[in-house]
Amino acid sequence: MDTQNLLTLASRLILASTTGDGEELKNIIGLLTAELKTEITDEDTSDDLHKDTTGFLKFTNKEILKMPKYFKKTFRAEGQTICYRKRKRGKHSCSYEARFRRHGYNLSVSATTLEELKLRFTQAIIDAEYQSKYQVPVTFHEFAMYYFENFRKRKVRPLTLENDMYRYNNHLKPVFGSMQIKLITPGQCQKIIDDILNKGHGKTADEVFSLLNVILKMAIAHGIIDKNPLAIVVKDKHQCEHGRALTKAEEEYLLQRTAGTRYQLLFAVALYTGMRPNEFYTARIENNFIISVNSKRKTQHVEYKKIPISPMLEPYMKNVKELKFPRVEYLRDKIKEILPDHKLYDLRTTFYTRCQECGVAEVARNVFVGHSLGVLGDTYTDLSDEYLQKEAKKLKY
Repeated sequence: MDTQNLLTLASRLILASTTGDGEELKNIIGLLTAELKTEITDEDTSDDLHKDTTGFLKFTNKEILKMPKYFKKTFRAEGQTICYRKRKRGKHSCSYEARFRRHGYNLSVSATTLEELKLRFTQAIIDAEYQSKYQVPVTFHEFAMYYFENFRKRKVRPLTLENDMYRYNNHLKPVFGSMQIKLITPGQCQKIIDDILNKGHGKTADEVFSLLNVILKMAIAHGIIDKNPLAIVVKDKHQCEHGRALTKAEEEYLLQRTAGTRYQLLFAVALYTGMRPNEFYTARIENNFIISVNSKRKTQHVEYKKIPISPMLEPYMKNVKELKFPRVEYLRDKIKEILPDHKLYDLRTTFYTRCQECGVAEVARNVFVGHSLGVLGDTYTDLSDEYLQKEAKKLKY
């Protein structure tokens, strides 16, 4: 290679780029390519290939047609060529790297062949153009955060979003990270679900599947991908285990074992109000009622439910002005310690069961536990406090 000739061509290239002389740029790039050609061919087995080498990769008109409109015009004016570096990897392999840092672009791609390098460069240009135009990320983690911030947080309750983020950070982000969404395969998705199922966490598998599904569907809605890779993932639906009511002997034993501790009051409230565990922290005492947020309502505004203090709960509420529940995990651990065959949610099942056994009217029972009365029922039913208290008095055994 003639070093002096190469320096002369480099100087002419800089001058042509400054003046915007497209014809001159094409000519110079052609000369540079010819000058470097013998050093960078794949068939060359000389010792020079053990060192990094550089070259120019020219795109055909057919390949340029796949690029964004604005970029095509500029790229053609500059000779339809990118500079790349060839790096030797061991004795029998090499990689090619290309960077493009002009006209507001800052791209870096690599591949094991020049043809693959062309494809990746073209896709990087398309992705950069799309993101610049719509301000929507095309990589998984960045798009997921965009979706959570702009859409999901407006649709679900804060606690649901918190749980979503926990699942996302534990199961999805470690696998996909900032991977291009279009490169996600059904096989990767299947492995995530299978790994969770193999640990015996069927409910978690359902939840992670659902979360990944809405993220990918949102990517389809934004035109980032055409098909959902989850569409062919095989997953048996998890069979939820329903709560099991405590016997009256177990109920009495739980309260006796926690006598003299703060847990007795908290378990009594849980047993005799039927609140869901995630509603405990909103519970407050008001005019002989326990009032808490109804966590299962999907409306935008917060809805509350009122559970009268029944004869079963009254003995535990003397001189109590407010309720202070610890983290739910502490209550779960405590009930597991005392009643190993039961879980915290079983206290809600116990309350509903006792209401049925004591003859509490169905409409009052559903209001106590926060069940929907149906569209018409929720719209036209407004039970009085007196009626709810009368029904609650039946809860005595």
